[in-house]
Amino acid sequence: MGDLEVHKHVQYIISVEKKKESFEALVMEHLRMNGAYWGLTTLDLLQNITAVDQEEVISWVMSCWDQDSGGFTGTVGHDPHVHYTLSAVQILALFDRLDILDKDKVSSYIARLQNEDGSFSGDIWGEIDTRFSYCAICCLSILHCLDKINVEKAVNYIVSCKNLDGGFGCTAGGESHAGQIFCCVGALSIAGALHHVDRDLLGWWLCERQCKDGGLNGRPEKLADVCYSWWVLSSLVMIDRVHWIDKTKLAMYILSCQDRENGGISDRPDNAVDVFHTYFGVAGLSLMEYPGLKSIDPAFALPVDVVNRIFFKKP
Repeated sequence: MGDLEVHKHVQYIISVEKKKESFEALVMEHLRMNGAYWGLTTLDLLQNITAVDQEEVISWVMSCWDQDSGGFTGTVGHDPHVHYTLSAVQILALFDRLDILDKDKVSSYIARLQNEDGSFSGDIWGEIDTRFSYCAICCLSILHCLDKINVEKAVNYIVSCKNLDGGFGCTAGGESHAGQIFCCVGALSIAGALHHVDRDLLGWWLCERQCKDGGLNGRPEKLADVCYSWWVLSSLVMIDRVHWIDKTKLAMYILSCQDRENGGISDRPDNAVDVFHTYFGVAGLSLMEYPGLKSIDPAFALPVDVVNRIFFKKP
């Protein structure tokens, strides 16, 4: 199994950011804000966030702020979206620089995306998904602006997406999926509404996601994938059922997906690495209290010390 290749993962993340003309960079261009959040949070969990130029990052993040709408874009010149807005706010939180935000404008942008039934659209084009409910509730909570939306309606909409197996879908009637379950459980946790979750039923569905190789999948009959080390595990932590899976086997699976020569973590052993799976692999190990990693908050997907700073910092 071996250990976590901390130094090589740090070097890998820094190298990805520098390769702006590579194929990976070009196909990820529209997601650059999300990629920056994945990479920077990984560096912080690895206790190496000082490896990047903080002012350069903050300057780039703020260059993606759309002043007209109040939301953030995936990269300069693109359209704003609630997902990119959350990632931008999380990045600023990592660096303890939420003070530079126009919180009123950003929170008003998110509030305008709430629909009459309590659901959220991702942007002005109107796609509805429980992922966007999570993005909105998480982001507004970090900004101390949850009162800008109708939280009760938001919670009721998420509950309407609950299925008979205890899981949640992207909309009412949608198939249960581990990624959506994280979004719904995370949003309900932040909103103080976890009593709507059937913990035993959902916990059973989630622990059934562990495959013979120790990894976790997102739905029945699928192969294991490192990213579910986060989506499934964080949900199990939030509902207090994480002891229902074999954490040792899961940690071994994540470590087997490392590129030990060049750094980075892939979805499955011997596949190509990427920043997305590197983040979710390290985040999964953090949830399992892997030695040397900072602790991560399962609902906010930020290091615990950052979350504590957001909510308990003395004025």
